[in-house]
Amino acid sequence: MKTIAKISDVASKNIGIIIIVLSIVAFFFPPMFSWATSYTSLLLGVAMFGMGLTIKLDDFRIVFTRPKELLIGCFAQFTIMPLLAFCLAKAFHLSPDLAIGVILVGCCPGGTASNVITYIADGDTALSVGMTIFSTLLAPFLTPVLVYLLGGSWVEVSLLAMIISVVKVVLLPVLAGILIYQLFPAFVEKIRDILPLVSVVAIVLLISGIVGSNADKIVTCGVMVFIVVMLHNICGLLLGLTFSKIFNLNYKKATAVAIEVGMQNSGLAISLATTNFAANPLATLPGAIFSVWHNISGSIFASIRRKNKNDIPECEEKCSKCEKDCSEHIYN
Repeated sequence: MKTIAKISDVASKNIGIIIIVLSIVAFFFPPMFSWATSYTSLLLGVAMFGMGLTIKLDDFRIVFTRPKELLIGCFAQFTIMPLLAFCLAKAFHLSPDLAIGVILVGCCPGGTASNVITYIADGDTALSVGMTIFSTLLAPFLTPVLVYLLGGSWVEVSLLAMIISVVKVVLLPVLAGILIYQLFPAFVEKIRDILPLVSVVAIVLLISGIVGSNADKIVTCGVMVFIVVMLHNICGLLLGLTFSKIFNLNYKKATAVAIEVGMQNSGLAISLATTNFAANPLATLPGAIFSVWHNISGSIFASIRRKNKNDIPECEEKCSKCEKDCSEHIYN
């Protein structure tokens, strides 16, 4: 059990590298992973169930102890990324398949990878986890509505079908995980250290499967999609940081908000594209490329933020430690 726990810890901390390596393998040897696309919804559901098993009811206290930062982050999450996706799809004159794929990524909640990246950047990890949980629970309503409003000009979007899809692959597994934890806390605590490994395996198979299944399409239109995905992610990180500065959030909180905004649950985007837009096969591509790219950019962003932390005024460091805001300074 200790060996598995160690493997789980290493895997969760290096999920970005694992995704990149196996995505490359899937690109050159598609049959090794393409079979996983038949289990897209199941794999995402397993990942969400694993997330739910790690959530305690006490974790929801952050909604009440830091409502300002939580609401700022979630508002930015569901405005900046969806609108960026829409504008980029229009600006690059994307085909309906790719446009709806990019919009799906933009309208999804924050991904759990953001929690790891926030930790690396020495941001407010508790706030990051809180935003991920909160945005995930809002997703069954907000994600379908936003996709319906923004993506309807490219393809026909069934609002009800999408709501049902998100409830099935996100809300129900997360709630089931939370319930299991409450009913059998002792058992869950015993296996708690290996739970991240379950989610890592599910997400890696999901992304690698999509890359393998779309290897030929990546060759033909991958450059364009990569440029759009890269701009979407980088602008999300920078605008999230700018948005945080407007509200004078300190280093730790601003870093958490920026990373949460820029890093999406692209696995959900892939699942929704597979389930709801089967007639648009390229719709899964932006989510798959985003999954690989945002781990790279997130790690770089975390490194830059942590390095620049040395230039933070002493007063902010004190404020971040006691979790109180200091309105006398504008934070970096």
